[in-house]
Amino acid sequence: MVLMNRAAPFSLLVAGALLTGCGSSDGSSKTAADGTTKLKVVTSFYPLQYAAQRVGGDHVEVSSLTSPGAEPHDLELSPKQAAQVQDAQLMVYLKGFQPSVDAAAKSSKGAFDVSPEADLSLKADDSASVDGHDSHDHEGHDHEGHDHGSADPHFWLDPVRYSKVVGALAEQLAGKDPKHAAGYRAAAKKFMGELGTLDTDFTTTLKTCQSKDLVTGHTAFGYLTARYGFKQVGVSSISPDQEPTPGRLKSVADFVKKNKVTTIYTETLASPAVAQTVARQTGAKVAVLDPLEGLTDKSAGRDYLSVMRANLGTLKQGQTCR
Repeated sequence: MVLMNRAAPFSLLVAGALLTGCGSSDGSSKTAADGTTKLKVVTSFYPLQYAAQRVGGDHVEVSSLTSPGAEPHDLELSPKQAAQVQDAQLMVYLKGFQPSVDAAAKSSKGAFDVSPEADLSLKADDSASVDGHDSHDHEGHDHEGHDHGSADPHFWLDPVRYSKVVGALAEQLAGKDPKHAAGYRAAAKKFMGELGTLDTDFTTTLKTCQSKDLVTGHTAFGYLTARYGFKQVGVSSISPDQEPTPGRLKSVADFVKKNKVTTIYTETLASPAVAQTVARQTGAKVAVLDPLEGLTDKSAGRDYLSVMRANLGTLKQGQTCR
């Protein structure tokens, strides 16, 4: 399933990696508390990094190819990162989300694509119609990094989907490191229980919301809205760099006024300009809803769970939930 349409050359990176001869950030292997060598795990971006850390614990050395605060869609691998991928015993990634990572996965000895478990069933442009036109109405109709037939990659915003990936990751780690298989499965079970509690809290809190219309800067929240019964209306579509047309801005503003929407949501790694424009036109306020593609110093929590709970608080207030 295609997520993005950018292609990244990889042959030069592989050549550079072979010349450098470096396999990890410091060229050495770490040792666990029990004296065994830690399993080297490379992940493509934050939600997968966090899952690997939670499941692997002390027995894995986890790194992420996407730096904190960076936009993961735009990642281009350096030769050093290409070497990291080749050296890792397990590479965890989401196929189609980051083209340069897809290319690197072809040379990995332990690539694990989570997309089958994530069940990427929503389209990138899935957004409620506001005027007979959907969110495809934007400048540049076919721009870099965006495809009308692509899938929405943001599965981790649905704790149920994310939990399935966690379970599958535990089995991958168990296969690579049978000695600690029981520990991986136990850690995954614990984390999956926490995700189950998170899902229950979202369900209980959000079923009381007066407004079920979720107006966002772009359509990154499809899995969250589908899980908890909201209608997502994106000013722009899936790409945070995409500029909506004046017609789309007017249509969304009219929708906000007609449906008495009080809050327009922007996010941490994208410009708030689009959301602010609609807010000014309608008198709505702007609030930050974090798509959790990566943590920054502006994130409302220290990890996935705390940021998701901050998101829940934001939604409770913005959607007027009792």
